[in-house]
Amino acid sequence: MSARNPVVRRNVALLMGGKLIGLLAVLMLVHWLTPETASAAEGEPDPLVTVNALNTVWVLVAAFLVFGMQVGFVMLEAGFARERESVNILVEGIADTCICGVLFWAIGFAFMFGEGNGFIGTHGFFLHGLPDTYGTTGVPLMAYWVFQFAFADTASTITSGAMVGRCGFVGDIVYSIGVTGFIYPIIGHWAWGPDGWLALRGFRDFAGSTVVHTIGGTISLAGALALGPRLGRVFRRDGGGPMPPHNLLLGAIGGLMLWFGWYGFNPGSTLSALDMQGIGRVSFNTTMAACTGGLGALFIGYARTRKWDLGLTVNGFLGGLVAITCPCYWVDAQGAFIIGLVAAPIVVGGLDLLEYLRIDDPIGAVPVHMFAGIWGTLSLGLFATGDFGLPGPLGADTSSVVTGLLYGGGAEQLIKQAYGVGSVAAATLGVSLVLMYSVKAIGLLRVDAEGELRGLDRHEHGLPAYSEFVIQPHGGFHGGGMSVPAPRPAPTAGDGGA
Repeated sequence: MSARNPVVRRNVALLMGGKLIGLLAVLMLVHWLTPETASAAEGEPDPLVTVNALNTVWVLVAAFLVFGMQVGFVMLEAGFARERESVNILVEGIADTCICGVLFWAIGFAFMFGEGNGFIGTHGFFLHGLPDTYGTTGVPLMAYWVFQFAFADTASTITSGAMVGRCGFVGDIVYSIGVTGFIYPIIGHWAWGPDGWLALRGFRDFAGSTVVHTIGGTISLAGALALGPRLGRVFRRDGGGPMPPHNLLLGAIGGLMLWFGWYGFNPGSTLSALDMQGIGRVSFNTTMAACTGGLGALFIGYARTRKWDLGLTVNGFLGGLVAITCPCYWVDAQGAFIIGLVAAPIVVGGLDLLEYLRIDDPIGAVPVHMFAGIWGTLSLGLFATGDFGLPGPLGADTSSVVTGLLYGGGAEQLIKQAYGVGSVAAATLGVSLVLMYSVKAIGLLRVDAEGELRGLDRHEHGLPAYSEFVIQPHGGFHGGGMSVPAPRPAPTAGDGGA
């Protein structure tokens, strides 16, 4: 009787159809990976031998995941900021992405990954004169460019987080050109370039705790220092506190989207789908550090206020993700657990430090990315197990392994890590301060007081984020034809409102 049921027949057809599609996909994959195709002409290399199809697909899928983090960034920043600057955050994120794409094609990729000297690449502008594949990865050059473009875009977006609410849009464009065209790729070349001086000294940064996050977070610090606090921002030591976020729901969803995108950020940095154990280990370590970072911040927040703080928890798991990004390939489960757990108090303490120093960072970009990035870079010198080397195009290469202090490797790697991240942070801060104060000197960095009080959305872009929702003169909140009494929150010192 069940065979006559149309629902059963449909489910059986879908099941069999899915199996046939899966079988076909496996057969096609086997065909693609078979390197026995004859050359079109004698003596001419077969492109299927030099280009690894599986690695190429893996890198592109990872690139798409990393690029999806842009959605998470703008949602996180808009949710943690005030309503009146939400549109500004979105426009800046989109504009920064477009600027980054053009500049990273024209000059950024050459500065960062082109051959040159220990400090800057000098070949490959506009991708001209470069080989068809990147290094020995078997990944086409343009596929690798897409992956690295997504990383460069992340560094640029991090920068805007500490500058929310008072940075002019034209100023954002100017400093974005400096960040994505020059600061990020040139300093990044030191650690990731084929002849970078830090890389040649044995400094390791698997997926960017230093190159992406410490650089991005340090530029954020320079921007916050140059801008100064938002109008109405009263710090805790003066009797106030942080301005409340306008939409924690949006911010938390953005944070979770960033966590999801990190599965492209870290595992994708193997550049090899054939290093199966490495991909699995990196994915596990990424997850574990995020979990312990989030739990650590959650309980720290409760111990301090007897409240389960959502915003602090989100920044906690983001700090864990930032920290594990450098050592994720070389540590084991226990190391990842501790690295994420330590990241939590570092992020919370960083937020407290900025509050004490009267540095206005609305999103927590500096503690999450700079402070946790530095910790993650140093943690490699402590927790690298000595069992793992580097991923290769056909699998793991263990001919040269990394061993940390706590696993019998001595302090050598820890010293290299400290020297490397210290050099990068110091150089980035110095150059970024020059950039930010130069933009400030020409009057483009910060909007005028009237524009800031009105809100950047209306002042810079001509419309609010929620145009159908207005506060009525009688105190009601109107949206979509409904009018309800507006709640009257208790007054808070330093509350800038939305």
